[in-house]
Amino acid sequence: MDDVAEAAGVTKPVLYQHFPSKRALYRELLEDVGRRLLAEINAATAPADTGRERVQNGMAAYFGFVTDNQPAFRLLFGASVRNDAEFAEVAEAVLEEMADAVALMIDVDVASEQRAVLAHAIIGMAEAVGRRALREGGAERDPELLAHWTAELVWYGLRGIRTGPEVSTGGRLEH
Repeated sequence: MDDVAEAAGVTKPVLYQHFPSKRALYRELLEDVGRRLLAEINAATAPADTGRERVQNGMAAYFGFVTDNQPAFRLLFGASVRNDAEFAEVAEAVLEEMADAVALMIDVDVASEQRAVLAHAIIGMAEAVGRRALREGGAERDPELLAHWTAELVWYGLRGIRTGPEVSTGGRLEH
């Protein structure tokens, strides 16, 4: 808490006026990181004119956040968060909010449940690539290159989704 207070430019008692405990501060940090990440993705995708541009811009914003805010990314997506029920709930709420936003951007004529699954798949893929980027060096850490590679997979993957009578419903594939 001393380090946090010093970084914030306040004294520890002032910090405790705003946060009753370390856990409350940690929870607020998680929520803040989630809000910032989602705000960056929304700001990047809002001006896009096409679905392809929206995918590219969203991935670029995501990987830019990952590489520019490594401690924040690790805070939100790290194992320690997932091992604590209260903090895992915050991280899951952030992921759900991201999935809701991504689902709205998916321009494929499928049921809302399938759209939600696709959104979670895209987020999971981006998270895994982000983790790898932080472990590796070189081109694999360039957010624009990561965005290009993953956006291409997402875009062409979404374009390949079948719609119409072959769409899966109720756990069965209708022919």
